[in-house]
Amino acid sequence: MRMVLGIDTGGTYTDGVIIESGSEKILRKAKARTTRDDLTIGIKECIDNLQFEQFDQISLVALSTTLATNAIVEGQGCEVGVIMIGGEPLDKLPVAHYAVIGGGHDPGGLPYEPLDEERLLQALAGFAGKVAAIAISGFCSVRNPEHELRAKEIVKMQLKVPVVCAHELTTTLGFYQRTVTAALNARLLPVITEWLDVIEQALTGRGIKAPLMIVRSDGSLMTAAAAREKPVETILTGPAASTVGACTLSGQNDAVILDMGGTTTDIALITNGSPKLNPEGAVVGGWHTRVKAAEIYTYGLGGDSYIQVKSKKLAIGPERVLPLCYAACRYPHLIEELSSAKLTAEMFAPYQKTDCLMLVKNSDDQAGWSLSPEEQELISVIQDQPHSIYYIARRLESAPSYVNRTATSLIKRSLVTRIALTPTDILHVLQAYTLWSCTAAELGVSLLADQLSVHPEEFIARAVDQITGDLAVAILQSLIKMQGHSFNIKENRHNIFVQRALDTRANDYFTCNIRISAPVVAIGAPVQAWLPQVGARLNMELHIPEHAEVANAFGAAAAKLLERVEVVIKPVPYGNGFSVHLPWEYKTFATLETAVAYAAHSARERVCSHLLAAGSDNPEIRIERKDIVAACNQGDELFVETILRVIGAGEPTLV
Repeated sequence: MRMVLGIDTGGTYTDGVIIESGSEKILRKAKARTTRDDLTIGIKECIDNLQFEQFDQISLVALSTTLATNAIVEGQGCEVGVIMIGGEPLDKLPVAHYAVIGGGHDPGGLPYEPLDEERLLQALAGFAGKVAAIAISGFCSVRNPEHELRAKEIVKMQLKVPVVCAHELTTTLGFYQRTVTAALNARLLPVITEWLDVIEQALTGRGIKAPLMIVRSDGSLMTAAAAREKPVETILTGPAASTVGACTLSGQNDAVILDMGGTTTDIALITNGSPKLNPEGAVVGGWHTRVKAAEIYTYGLGGDSYIQVKSKKLAIGPERVLPLCYAACRYPHLIEELSSAKLTAEMFAPYQKTDCLMLVKNSDDQAGWSLSPEEQELISVIQDQPHSIYYIARRLESAPSYVNRTATSLIKRSLVTRIALTPTDILHVLQAYTLWSCTAAELGVSLLADQLSVHPEEFIARAVDQITGDLAVAILQSLIKMQGHSFNIKENRHNIFVQRALDTRANDYFTCNIRISAPVVAIGAPVQAWLPQVGARLNMELHIPEHAEVANAFGAAAAKLLERVEVVIKPVPYGNGFSVHLPWEYKTFATLETAVAYAAHSARERVCSHLLAAGSDNPEIRIERKDIVAACNQGDELFVETILRVIGAGEPTLV
């Protein structure tokens, strides 16, 4: 029996499954806390938690990871030099070193001017010793890549560093966005390489010798070798894997997918079994790329979202914290600290009375940070174990609100994490989920109920209503955006019809009902507790499949190989014939049909070779053709262009 190991590293948990190839039956499943400073620790723990001894029978390992996304957001990676051919940057770039040189092409593939090789050599001389990779982006290089290819040859002769060309990553126009994509890809090269090396060592150490594949941002698989060359294509792989897993586990090919994890809730749409792709490319860390990615709408609401009392109202998320129930299970002394008579007596504290602080990086890891005396004192108190803010304040002879302000900067720098009340704690109080300390969860609810001046039962009712209401708003807002509308529900929350539709606690003369016509497939560990109430609010058909809590890891294991090539064929400007704009070359032909035939053959060969190299023995190839014409006077039509899309799909070969 051949088996596949699927692993997904989410913001809070790392999930793992072992499935039987062919039947896709789940044989083992496990979870571990994600270790953000070193993702491999959580992955190793997850593999060990599978309690599986026949790792030599694993035929394939598939991963979806937050590594590339986190690295971009946090500005990690190597120093990159960017060569821009034929155009200045429209905005800032994610690099410190760049140069603009002459060259570039027009949309028809004809050169504006020759490539300025002398200026290129000068730029490379300036980069020497300062950069560890080069990214090259030429104006309209997707219409003719000759200048990028020539520049790449020169870079390889002058510098011994990796070189990335924008036309190798995307076939979409948009000079600035393609430049950003190439720069980020170059920056991620050592990050992904180091991570893959460690992962492969960890797998080998457990007797797993199977090929390793990574989920792309569109939900398909790529080989580890391809990921080393194009790491930018691994951004947003978690949400992409979730759409694949939800679709397969539920049997729904046309549905809204809701993935609620510990940190966020992600919502996407699948049609004919495939996620809807964002035509403009993925946006990560504020950088707009041209990476093909599933169109995902993300909301800061999850099982570990921070529940606070602000201005006598509940606020939930978007900050992620450690649940009280989980932390107290590991550190029981927190219950005693939170039970302090002094703390309970402070009815209107200017801070959250449930909050505790835990150090997540030891003193050696703090060497690169400049810490204030107040920050150093706070860290000294929690060096060995976490404590409540009230306990820390007593030790430092300071006000709890002052301690909270000091902690905020440490939390932003990921040196300290907050422990507080969360939706997971609410579930422990309701006895819907009792894996950790119910006592700590009940204590947290009691403390915040005091701050809100309500009975704990009323606090629970308000929290449940707000959590389910926020999830309902997330679904509605996503569907509104997917259909191209700009109506913002939060900005119009005081609209009487919006109020009546979303407020289940309202008791008035009329109500409004909303109905979601598309089925909603909910996955993630918390959905069983929250989504049935959301479904009742929105009158929707809800599906929570078996194994919903590990659907992302299952999606990684069940994903397929997919390759796409898009070719544009246009009339030759100022002449006769037709130009073929392949991602790797530019050619002209006398007739449209000969141009189309050449383009289809070349693209098909490229797709097949990539899939065969990735291990697919018998890929399926589909060619789509779209002729675009413009209406003229007297009913005539003017040919504008032909777009060919060659799409190949296949199963990865199992060892």
